[in-house]
Amino acid sequence: MTETVEVVLPCLNEAEALPAVLHALPEGYSALVVDNGSTDGTAEIARGLGARVVVEPRRGYGAAVHSGLANARADLVAVLDADGSIHPSELLALVRLVHDGADLAVGRRVATARSVQPWHARAGNAVLSAMLRRRGVPVHDIASVRVGRREPLLALGVADRAFGYPVELLVRAAAAGWRIEEVDVAYLPRAGGKSKVSGSVLGTARAVRDLGTAVLRA
Repeated sequence: MTETVEVVLPCLNEAEALPAVLHALPEGYSALVVDNGSTDGTAEIARGLGARVVVEPRRGYGAAVHSGLANARADLVAVLDADGSIHPSELLALVRLVHDGADLAVGRRVATARSVQPWHARAGNAVLSAMLRRRGVPVHDIASVRVGRREPLLALGVADRAFGYPVELLVRAAAAGWRIEEVDVAYLPRAGGKSKVSGSVLGTARAVRDLGTAVLRA
């Protein structure tokens, strides 16, 4: 029997992109949409397309992801952005890595065009990735897409509830001796809306500040 994979999709105003993402989930993968204060009908659209929805009133990427993990029903859980920038089919390779023994499988984004990832986003990601490698985390990206087991992920005790969540997760996983495997994933143009992080130089600078603090604090 094929193992169930539950896909946590943290959402803040992703009504435009979400339908295509839900339709593209691999067969047998179930969607758990975490609505993080959307005002564009994201939750209603998700329910209408058959996704399970939980509402997380506390704003923040980490708050939404944590709520998703806490409410997930499957043992094997993926976390994927709902903006269409990473096609859901990329999850298949990450799931295989976990089945082959990885404790945490993460995606390394490879931009399909220079315009997909602005220079400030590329630079910020390079700085953060270097900081992570100095902490013993064998990655070249900040794991915007990842797959792992629900209970061990929760047991890591990741405390950040904002943008620092994924880097704190990586640092804690490495410190716990986890086998972390990274695989390239195609990084596509957003299917709709504007990035809350890399859509501007200021947004990227704030994210790098918060993420860098999370690396040092974890």
